[in-house]
Amino acid sequence: MNRTTASQVFLLLGFFLLSGCSHSYVLKMQNGTRVTSKNKPKVDHGYYVFKDVKGQDRRIPVGRVSEVGPASMSEEEKSPFTISKPKK
Repeated sequence: MNRTTASQVFLLLGFFLLSGCSHSYVLKMQNGTRVTSKNKPKVDHGYYVFKDVKGQDRRIPVGRVSEVGPASMSEEEKSPFTISKPKK
């Protein structure tokens, strides 16, 4: 393998490793709604600051957020109502 091919392989490997570091997070609000972020929200002067899934900068007051966690660990709310199929 020549030098340029080896450097290209290491470059591609580096991109794959770095792309795996980006995780989305879910902010659960006091009223039960959820907001998904592209990056880990940071607290700045009483606000969570992050980019949403559309890439827009967002600021949400800390007092409105009840929980912050990785999207992979977030569970969907179970509805208290269930829809059953009619029996035939």
